[in-house]
Formats: sequence, C-alpha cells, structure tokens
Amino acid sequence: MRPDEIERKSMETIAREMEPWQGLPEELPVVKRVIHTTADFDFAKNMRFSPDAVKLARAALKGGACVVTDTNMAAAGVNKAACARFGISVVCRMADPDIRSEAAARGVTRAVVSMEAAAEATPNAVFAIGNAPTALIHLCELIDEGKCAPSLVIGVPVGFVNVVESKERLVRTNVPYIAAMGRKGGSAVASAIVNALLYGIEE
Repeated sequence: MRPDEIERKSMETIAREMEPWQGLPEELPVVKRVIHTTADFDFAKNMRFSPDAVKLARAALKGGACVVTDTNMAAAGVNKAACARFGISVVCRMADPDIRSEAAARGVTRAVVSMEAAAEATPNAVFAIGNAPTALIHLCELIDEGKCAPSLVIGVPVGFVNVVESKERLVRTNVPYIAAMGRKGGSAVASAIVNALLYGIEE
C-alpha cells in the first residue's frame, strides 16, 4: 500500500470514529492531523482555538512568516517542501552555543533564553511550543510586555510540571493561539499542527 493510500485510509478511519466535531469547519483538519499523528481521540475534546486562529495563521504563513520551535524534533517534523512554497524558515535556537552560555550564566532554562532571542529576531513568527512549558510561560510574559506579537502561538507542551498552567496562561493572552489543554501534547503534535496549517493554504 502506498503512503498516500495509508494516509487516506487513516483519515477515513478518524472521520468515522471521532465524535461529531463541534468547532469551526476550518479547525477540523488541524484536529484530524493531530489525531492522525497520535492515534489519540482525546485531542478532539482538548484542542482550543482562538477566534480566526486558523485563518490568521495561514495568512501569516502564506506571507512567509518564520516558524519558531522549542525543540529540534518539532523543527524536523515540519514539512520542508510545504515551507519552501512560501519561503518559510523553521528555526530552533535551543542548541545554539550563545543560548546555552547565557542560560547557564543567568541560571535559567535554555527555553527561556531561546524565546527571548526569537522574540527579538522574529517578533511576528508562528511559535510552536511542544515540549517546554517554561518556553510557553515566558513567551506569554514577553507578549504581555509588548516585546513580541506572534502571528500564532501553538501551545502544546507535554508533561506534568507547569504544563497545564502554561496552556491556561496562553489562552488568556491577546494573540492568536491553538492549544491542547491538559497534560497531553508534544513536539510531534506541534509540528503536526504547523503541517495541517501549511497543507490548507490556498494558492
């Protein structure tokens, strides 16, 4: 069976087995892509979208907005061919030597410093946070301080410490967001959401 046939059958299974979607039609492909990535139907209940988040994010990506991630895994999972259509760069600064050195000197996480660097370099980027709740919390602080205005924040960190709180913090900001409430998420979920947005852009 060809890869495209496998994906088609998978999406048919998801459509058949998930409960009727209560959100907006343009949000459904994003949710289905996350379920396709995780095989977890809980995301159909956990995903939250700010008003017009999908529309605004696709417009930004079509215009070549940078995608900033908090892990190299999330960056690697973003479809580079789809990005190339619109001149989109995908950036993760977590492993940069300067980030590592500054974080050690200040006694903070690399996630915090990487968000500061991204906010300064690309304040209007699409931020996809799938691993580090400290990155998401600090990004929200930077937003509230007027230091950046992301085109979209994807807030889907996974885990147990400050994860739920970071997402609740995100939905109180005044920027477009897509969040997976609760403990579930991850880098693969973050990149799946970016890809769903990219795949739905109309030429």
